[in-house]
Amino acid sequence: MKLGMLTACLPGWDLDRIADFASGQGYERLEVAVWPGTGGRDFEAAHLPVATLTDDDVQATRALLDRTGLEISALAYYENNLHQDPARRDEVHTHLKHAVDAAQRLGVPYVGTFIGRDNTKSVRENMAEGDRVLPELLDYAGERGVRLIIENCVMEGWHPDGYPGNIAYSPELWEWVTGLGFGLNWDPSHLTWIGIDPVETILPFAEHIVHAQAKDLELFPEQRNRYGFFGKVDKGDDPWEMGWWRFRVPGRGVVDWPHVVDRLYEAGFDGTLSVEHEDPLWGGEDEKVLEGLRIAHRTLRPLIAVE
Repeated sequence: MKLGMLTACLPGWDLDRIADFASGQGYERLEVAVWPGTGGRDFEAAHLPVATLTDDDVQATRALLDRTGLEISALAYYENNLHQDPARRDEVHTHLKHAVDAAQRLGVPYVGTFIGRDNTKSVRENMAEGDRVLPELLDYAGERGVRLIIENCVMEGWHPDGYPGNIAYSPELWEWVTGLGFGLNWDPSHLTWIGIDPVETILPFAEHIVHAQAKDLELFPEQRNRYGFFGKVDKGDDPWEMGWWRFRVPGRGVVDWPHVVDRLYEAGFDGTLSVEHEDPLWGGEDEKVLEGLRIAHRTLRPLIAVE
């Protein structure tokens, strides 16, 4: 197992600067954000120009990795592959293919994304639509020696009422997701707030968990008594404001990281545990973001054997 970090928490930094920090802090791998730009929502970043990647870009990236001793565990483009707007769906698919092409050229094994959801349809109807449109993306990646992996984020902010906007949120749905051929980029934080014990999901899906994200969660049960499971009705200008929980960096929430890492080892996991920093207490300013990444490293580094 290797300790990595997702670069999306530093959208204003270039990859060289992030790599220098990560290497100096003791991280071993980068999960590199490759959105086409920023501004669509928080925690997007464009740290590699995958749509226009040149040979010079490839050489420069390899030189950066050689200099810092880092590896790229995956490219990250988490968008809605079942979007109800056909034009937007085509845009997402096109950029996802650019990410796959870039991964092939850089020797990166995985590209992470979401299943997503058409919010005008039920989950079952979305599964039928996924059966129709997703195999082409899987084939495209497979032909290039790259595997698409799905994060189990609920993406409740994509739905007007706080319902799941990414139909890969539960082990029941993972059976369908992995049956299509996707791997899992497993994240315990999302399981925690929907009432699933994350540790108990690891062994049943051990062969499919090829990458993992380390994000924590803080719960406020007294607020859940007011808003209910689906969160605030009036979210103001923030569709992600649920009102009774918030993301935290590892070590500042309720996830039992020693138990999680131990169970990953028991499952034979030898991939990357990648810190995904979306903690509002350690966000907003670069130095606070960096301190959040340091806290996560101090929490997780003692749990992971150094080879």
